[in-house]
Order: sequence, then C-alpha cells, then structure tokens
Amino acid sequence: MTRPQETRETGAQETPVTPAQQTPATRIRVTADPDWYEPAGISLGIRVGGLVFTSGQVPIDAYGVTVGVGHFEAQARQALANLATVLAHGGSGLDRLVKLTVFVTDMAHQDVFAELRAEHYAAPFPAESFVQVAALADPEWLIEIEAIGAVG
Repeated sequence: MTRPQETRETGAQETPVTPAQQTPATRIRVTADPDWYEPAGISLGIRVGGLVFTSGQVPIDAYGVTVGVGHFEAQARQALANLATVLAHGGSGLDRLVKLTVFVTDMAHQDVFAELRAEHYAAPFPAESFVQVAALADPEWLIEIEAIGAVG
C-alpha cells in the first residue's frame, strides 16, 4: 500500500500539487484568506478525491474573534457561514453536504438548529449527528460543526 500524496511544504510555504501530480489519494489543503485556523496549525479542510473534509467550524470571525457570545443562534449562523466558506474553497457547498456532525454544549438548542437547518439545506438532506459535549475548546463557544461535502 502506498502512502497518499499531499501538498508539499517547504519552510512556511506550501508548494501546490499540480493537476498532473494529483491522484485519487492526493490530499489538498483547503485555505481561505484570511485563514482563521492557520495560527493554530490546523487546516480549515482537506480535499481528497471527490470529497472535502472540514475541521470543526466554530463561531469565530475571519480574525479568530468569537461572535455572539452567549447567543446560540448567532453562534450557529457564524459556524454555518464558516462551514459554507470552507466548503466553497474546497469546491463543494452546503447543497452538497454528505455528512454533518454538530457538537453543542446544551441539547436544548436542537430546535433552534433544526430551524437553521431548514434555511440552509434541501433534500436530499445530509446524514447528521447532533451531539452534546461537556465543553468545546473555548468556553464561550456553544457550537462546533464539522462536515464532509461532495465536490462538483
């Protein structure tokens, strides 16, 4: 079994993989400008073949500032906006979601998220898990969303 190819890094800069160098297992880093996860050394997402895998998107703006402290709907809208941005930069979109995992700190927010889901997704709906966790990485965050989207 061979190791999947990746974007190659030289120093602090990545050398892009050209289309001729890509294989179905080539991992391509998804970025945005600004890339709000770059300072943490985390990729916003990774594209492999016909899929985009996102990191968990949280309620922060493009500069890492938490949005909507204490307000679940505002935080969920920001996390969904970040998710849409990452998917778009990876060649996908909310309309091509395959799998969604939503982490919340309080299951009582499930109805609010269901309303937002109806605003953002259409049939066929993605597979989804809605999970309550004890805490997220920042105590101000009430939601984190990770996803897999189809490219094309």
